[in-house]
Amino acid sequence: LTGTSREQRAFQYLLAHAIPGDPHHILQTFDQWCYHCEHLSCVGPDKGRIVERVLLERAPLRVLELGTYCGYGTVLLAQGLPPGARLYTIEGDPRHAAVAEKVIRLAGFSEQTVELIVGPSEEVIPRLREKHGLMNANLVFMDHWKRCYLRDLRLLESHQLLAEGATILADNVLFPGAPHFLQYAKTCGKYHCKVHRASLEY
Repeated sequence: LTGTSREQRAFQYLLAHAIPGDPHHILQTFDQWCYHCEHLSCVGPDKGRIVERVLLERAPLRVLELGTYCGYGTVLLAQGLPPGARLYTIEGDPRHAAVAEKVIRLAGFSEQTVELIVGPSEEVIPRLREKHGLMNANLVFMDHWKRCYLRDLRLLESHQLLAEGATILADNVLFPGAPHFLQYAKTCGKYHCKVHRASLEY
């Protein structure tokens, strides 16, 4: 009725209640909105702890996120980066990207730390090295369309964008599910696989 999207309404709530420049409080405020007002398909706090643990273990200097959405996962990743690290995040929907850009900057991250790239992942990935300066990624977080997981993993491989020993963290591979991606990751011989059991967001 208001003519604004759920994502825009969530951002208005952040503006009213979150502490600017405090990534942790930004995420907490997002969680409050999603628990009590409207559901958004963000990573959420339960799965967020898995992401935080992986960041702590790996300390990646170059991170690629596929599927920015509202910027929740981006802020989660950015706050766990080691000093000097850079995060590249790709969002296909310009409306979501517009909200995410504001969320990322509200959390206090500059373009030097977090670069938001708007466009379909299959078009952006082949241009990451030449246009955006990403030589290869130590960590890739997949949280976009599940049917694109396998295609985009193969694109990353074919364009040699995965650093040696890189970690691929993919959300929702069991539900709604990315069976072809999962089968490939388990059987191609290039990866050691681990499934993290978690509840759905919110």
